[in-house]
Amino acid sequence: MQTTDDPSILSIGDRFEACIIGGAIGDAWGSSYENYVSPIQPKTFYLHPVKEPVRIWSLTDDTQLTLASCEALAENPHCRPDALSTYFVKYYHQQRLSGIGASTLKAIRELEAGGHWSQVGRSGDYAAGNGAAMRIAPFAFFENYTRDDIREISRITHRNDEAYAGALAVVLAIRAILNGSWTGTQNLLDIIIQQLPDTNVRDRMIQIDQYSGNLTIQDIARLGVNGYVVNSVPFAIFAASHSMEIGINSMFTAIINAGGDTDTNAAIAGQIAGALVGLNGIPSVLRKQLQALPEYEWMRGIINSTRLQLRNRTL
Repeated sequence: MQTTDDPSILSIGDRFEACIIGGAIGDAWGSSYENYVSPIQPKTFYLHPVKEPVRIWSLTDDTQLTLASCEALAENPHCRPDALSTYFVKYYHQQRLSGIGASTLKAIRELEAGGHWSQVGRSGDYAAGNGAAMRIAPFAFFENYTRDDIREISRITHRNDEAYAGALAVVLAIRAILNGSWTGTQNLLDIIIQQLPDTNVRDRMIQIDQYSGNLTIQDIARLGVNGYVVNSVPFAIFAASHSMEIGINSMFTAIINAGGDTDTNAAIAGQIAGALVGLNGIPSVLRKQLQALPEYEWMRGIINSTRLQLRNRTL
């Protein structure tokens, strides 16, 4: 449990916990708005008031597959893709996965049928989704996971270079926090761009970096906010890079107001921002709303078990 309000002296365990909690908040909040269209149309006259529907938070596969990864790491911090894939199948059997994407569902069903982890993931353009990036964060905290490892972990569900680049970008963002090269004020996009392979994900980050200036999250959202990894991950990282400046609550609000794949975009941004500011930097009202979910105690148990593996680790 975090014992300081100073984000500069947080332990790796503190940052890990806040990363998972921040991502879960983004997922749960964003899931209630995913692809939402308001029933209130501005050019329509209503005889009686029209109420917006009540928003109910719920966790989706963004958090659930992240927790599956955490559970695998808690069991073995040197977990390989074949072992990790068994946790995905286990969660599927336990009906712990909701809102699962087509690429991930295909992979899990083929794993069930005996398929090899390296061959079951979808390939081609339709595999360029954000499903690998949304679950990769826990591996950023374990220094033994290399770029090749990140590629293989991504490959379980997404055999696509862009999907890998998106996942790698998330890992690089979190590791920039852990090694002190990004403390919330430096140019996070530039730090990541210098380390990414030549991909469309990198090109989009360069594009954003070149004209970001005083542009807001809403401005960058015009480039795209759907589940295509080239749109999703650079947008989420840009939003997270402004979290210390505008606050996490405002960051989430801006992401959700942008529409599109709100749960995954908010989850990825929440993971990065949470790792940066720590648990005490996340508004208590958001943490309390997450704590009200029925899965919270289960999630806390997995977080605590994984934290034990992070003792005495540094990056």
